Amino acid sequence: MKGMRVLAIAILMVIAFPHLSHACPSCYGAPGSPMTKGASNGILFLLAVVGFVQLGFVALFWSFWRRAAQLRRFREQFHVVESGAPLWRGSKTSS
Repeated sequence: MKGMRVLAIAILMVIAFPHLSHACPSCYGAPGSPMTKGASNGILFLLAVVGFVQLGFVALFWSFWRRAAQLRRFREQFHVVESGAPLWRGSKTSS
């Protein structure tokens, strides 16, 4: 009931004072306004920061992939030598 009363008062305020519900020049988007230009530049800067961070993650995972490939090539150059003889006295082989 209280929520309906607040909603009704808000609607009456918008109807009674329509000039209060108009957007300001920066929100409306007056193209020549310095405030609008500043807001646009701020948005572009923040998008550039997000893009730079994403490029950092791409570079990080790419370096992980490169290191894993290098480690895999390094490990593949070694071969396991299996002989029938035990390596030390007392060892038991299950061959």
